[in-house]
Amino acid sequence: MTRPSWAPEGIDLDRPSASRVYDYFVGGMHNFEIDRELAQMIEKFTPNVAETMRANRDLLRRAVRLLTDAGIDQFLDLGSGIPTVGNVHEVAQARNPQARVVYVDIDPVAVAHSQAILDGNPLTAVIHADVAQADSILSSPDVRRLLDFERPIAVLLLGVLHFVPDESDPAAAVAKLLDACVPGSYVAITHATADGQPQEVLDAQKLSGRTSTEITLRGRDEIAAYFGDWTLLEPGLVQLPLWRPEDPADIGENPERSGAYGGLAKKD
Repeated sequence: MTRPSWAPEGIDLDRPSASRVYDYFVGGMHNFEIDRELAQMIEKFTPNVAETMRANRDLLRRAVRLLTDAGIDQFLDLGSGIPTVGNVHEVAQARNPQARVVYVDIDPVAVAHSQAILDGNPLTAVIHADVAQADSILSSPDVRRLLDFERPIAVLLLGVLHFVPDESDPAAAVAKLLDACVPGSYVAITHATADGQPQEVLDAQKLSGRTSTEITLRGRDEIAAYFGDWTLLEPGLVQLPLWRPEDPADIGENPERSGAYGGLAKKD
């Protein structure tokens, strides 16, 4: 296999990567045959998984466009994965070329790929960190260099908190991140849920416990608590396809099958 420029030396191309599998599901180009084979195996257990991931990515794009149009020009994207097609910096910088974005991910494979992809874009950076370790994120030199916490900022926690187990206290980490933001800032959160899910999805969730990326499904009230006292924008915390769809046809007949809630809130 010829190693592409976005796959730096040291990355094993013979083993699948969770980040590249996600990239495949959302229509990206940064994945290999071994990643696609694993994705197809996952789909056998949870046939709606690709739909859920695309719904999450679509919500991200809608939220970033809204935020950029509202004057937000700096973004902290936690659990970002590989910044592939239609990611935060592409959407934001298309509207405001001076928008700044810091990506954060715990997966070293995702970070290495991201650094190669973002090379040459001085208004972006990627750091290797755990979303549960808010202090290390906030004190990162790249975060401090690119993001000014004296001005409004958008904190993006899309599809990441369900990978943080209860014992790591994700609520405390989110609270610390939000406390660092000034009024006028925003937070976007999406989170997988068991609410309304068929048994096969719950069974697949149990299987995730055998991997390094176990998923913790949480209910709507528990997810809503992450927003603290920030004001949720309409339509509130809803199933992903119901969050400001661009076309009513995008909702589909069973939006609950997305298996996740999403919302955007502002600090007053």
